[in-house]
Amino acid sequence: MEYTKLGSTGLDVSRICLGTMSYGVPNDRWKWALPQDEAKPFFSAALEAGINFFDTADVYSQGTSEEITGRWLNEMADRDEIVVATKVFNRMRPGPNGAGLSRKAILTGIDHSLRRLGMDYVDLYQIHRFDPETPLEETLEALHDVVRSGKARYIGASSMFAWQFAKALHLQDANGWARFVTMQNHHNLLYREEEREMNPLCADEGVGTIPWSPLARGKLTRDWDETTTRGDTDEFGRTLYRDSDRHIVEKVAEIGEKRGVSRAQVALAWLLAQPVVDAPIIGATKLHHLEEAVAAVDLQLDDHELTELSESYEPRGIAGHR
Repeated sequence: MEYTKLGSTGLDVSRICLGTMSYGVPNDRWKWALPQDEAKPFFSAALEAGINFFDTADVYSQGTSEEITGRWLNEMADRDEIVVATKVFNRMRPGPNGAGLSRKAILTGIDHSLRRLGMDYVDLYQIHRFDPETPLEETLEALHDVVRSGKARYIGASSMFAWQFAKALHLQDANGWARFVTMQNHHNLLYREEEREMNPLCADEGVGTIPWSPLARGKLTRDWDETTTRGDTDEFGRTLYRDSDRHIVEKVAEIGEKRGVSRAQVALAWLLAQPVVDAPIIGATKLHHLEEAVAAVDLQLDDHELTELSESYEPRGIAGHR
């Protein structure tokens, strides 16, 4: 496994981050989630492979992803050697204060996340989306207080418009508040709109990116018309990609066949070669998913292959911000 600094911090993270949205108590929204005992081998395999970076969120399987993540990491790993990230924003309970990024929501959210994780702190506490209904200053000061309280080591953000992120960074600098060190954005071979403004902004500001859905909900790993349980039930995922992307998937398959490697390795190797990408967040519901992700770190695509994969991308509308 290779390691890199997270953004401009001194924190070392593996080049692959294991996302734990795949683990939790299955429900109507998360029908494909793996319960606790089925999730255990993935944490063991990740740690054995040298992965030290794990990402979850309060909303995943309504908190049970955090519980499972905490259960196995606390049992298997040295807390001082792993990097644990979670998120806040989405609705966790009914009522007027059950979601969002108000001071109340953030300070309540971090305490509930730490309880579910069974940990004293998280390494990276992220806002899951931008909250237009809360003053940005209120959100940023509350996050600063979470860091100063010792409940989070660093803070990060996720999908939003570049102007929103730029404004947040400016306010943090102007007020001496803890600064966002990461952007968890939507970036893969089928969706590259972040390369226009967000990624250059992150490069200029010393912010690392940890892309979500680096394999485009698995579409980059299989034939376009192949279906899965998650694909059939993922309402959000169906809004992200379009049929005209088929030719990119076919190019990934062609290069994978020539190289004698999986499509997942090709797609992840392309992403790892992109500027400001620190650690793609991969999901795994089969152990070979994890093995292929780890193997991608050692796959070096040549300039011709990188061009072949990139040249036929067509601009599209924003997808994934909400």
